[in-house]
Amino acid sequence: MAVTISGHLFGRLPFYDVVDTDGSVVVDLHNRPDLVNNRGALQGGLVATLSDIAAGRLAIKYAGEGCGTGTADMSIHFLAPIVDGPARASATLVRAGKRMVVVGVDVSDVGQNRLAARATLSFAILPPRGPVQPANASQGAP
Repeated sequence: MAVTISGHLFGRLPFYDVVDTDGSVVVDLHNRPDLVNNRGALQGGLVATLSDIAAGRLAIKYAGEGCGTGTADMSIHFLAPIVDGPARASATLVRAGKRMVVVGVDVSDVGQNRLAARATLSFAILPPRGPVQPANASQGAP
């Protein structure tokens, strides 16, 4: 199933859900000519973004009721180019604490059947926000 986020940059990129369970999240990013670098491989920043999306979707499941998460740290090792694709990010939980969630992500080139990148991401658990006021709301006007 295609991931669609209306009006958001990610809505323009070919992300597809593969698995979304309590224990893992797997997301594909399909190759397109406008997403590759000058050597024909999927651009590395998009591989990092794919890793962050899969890991973040898993991390939020461990954040607690009403809480959010924010990427605090990311380390990624690029091991091989993703030429055939799609790029598949498989996120698994490393550790869930009270203030931080750590997720590991393996990114593979499905067409080449090889590991292309390995990432570790830490997410800060953010407390629930209070009610959000509309941007055009009056701020103490008489």
